[in-house]
Amino acid sequence: MIKLPQEVNGLMDAFKKNKFQIYVVGGAVRDMLLDPSTSLRTSSKKEMELDWDFTTNATPEQILKMFPDAFYNNVYGTVTVPIKNKQSNNETMKQFLFEITPFRTESNYSDSRHPKKIEWAKTVDEDLSRRDFTINAIAYDGKNIIDPYGGQKDLSNRLIKAVGDPDIRFNEDALRLLRAVRFTSQLGFLIEDATRDSIQKNAGLITKISWERIRDEFLKILGGDHPSEGVLFLKNTGLLSYILPEVDVCFAIPQKSPKRHHVYDVGTHLVMALKHCPSSDPITRFATLIHDIGKAKTFYKDEKTDLITFYNHEVVGKKQAEKIAERLKLSNKQKDKLITLVAEHQYTVSEDQTDKAIRRFIRSVTKEYLQDMLDLRTGDRIGSGAKPTSWRNELFKKRLEEVQKQPFQIKDLKINGNDVMKLLKIKPGPQVGSILKKLFEKVSKGKIKNEKQDLLDQITTIN
Repeated sequence: MIKLPQEVNGLMDAFKKNKFQIYVVGGAVRDMLLDPSTSLRTSSKKEMELDWDFTTNATPEQILKMFPDAFYNNVYGTVTVPIKNKQSNNETMKQFLFEITPFRTESNYSDSRHPKKIEWAKTVDEDLSRRDFTINAIAYDGKNIIDPYGGQKDLSNRLIKAVGDPDIRFNEDALRLLRAVRFTSQLGFLIEDATRDSIQKNAGLITKISWERIRDEFLKILGGDHPSEGVLFLKNTGLLSYILPEVDVCFAIPQKSPKRHHVYDVGTHLVMALKHCPSSDPITRFATLIHDIGKAKTFYKDEKTDLITFYNHEVVGKKQAEKIAERLKLSNKQKDKLITLVAEHQYTVSEDQTDKAIRRFIRSVTKEYLQDMLDLRTGDRIGSGAKPTSWRNELFKKRLEEVQKQPFQIKDLKINGNDVMKLLKIKPGPQVGSILKKLFEKVSKGKIKNEKQDLLDQITTIN
């Protein structure tokens, strides 16, 4: 028996009192069947994440009569209903947003993206017949589970299976090709044979989908609990060659050679690095997946020694990362992080490094991405067949902590321009900046401490 949250029950009761059918449908039912403890998922940044979808035999106009605060402005008839609920612990009001769509059927997907014809259906079974996978084609009315396509059985068998003919489903909306892989990454499921064969057969349809939609699904694949398995499914079904050809070609690039620690080809290494990257951040995982893509273009094998080299692969990889970020239309922040991590991943770790060298590394990577870089490097090491860390690596981490305690910029000094002007009784001008710059140089070289009194004592000698 699935137990629904009180907010959901309250919404559904309003429909039933008005003699309408209403069902929770799609991902919410799937998740509740997988984990009965599933409840409303709230976010500190949003009032409510739209995890709960409903379908009903009520028309949009009838729904609006029941809920005057509801609204809709889309061709699919989806009505958004705000439900307010007083929290018992602190008497605050929280608003939840629920999406309700009338039973419908769709047809004539001429562009593999949008249905040209949408009609209201009479039964929930008709509505479920248009959905992508059996595990998402299950409805629940609060008492009874409606499962005409065996979704519960596929949940038990941990299978992703298309509803009906998979060729038809993927030709209706080619993004479903990626959604199938995304569910393998998030749920750890396998793809049913006929569905997998259809993905491979229809992989080229993904070119009809916008890069924004591809990006969103791909980042969800990387954000799942099994991202490396997701990438391997992309590879084995042929989708990777359309989405990330720079990674796909790497599986044909060998790395085993004398004086080299690698045990895998470049592509397999990238997948293994992703698998062992400790970060859960999709962009850090993305950077881990593509950190060595430059090796495909810089591969060189000495015929006499069999030594394989990839000189300047990080430079080439940076340029490729820039193109990938543009292609997938990443945000400026995502793009900056991805490119920085790829460009700087080939850093040196040595017990002989000076503070200046470590400071230079931190400036290049930035403090913000420092842990992300260390996570990438951990994945890189394990994905190469090496141990997760080494004594040099642990020493390097300690040095990073120590050096970060030192000022990196003039603004990190324990005094500012006002202190200089007050002490010297001068007005704002170039002299103030010059004094602060000289103080910073002395602190950077370890000649004085970054302590307020020590800095003030130096001002008169500099001046």
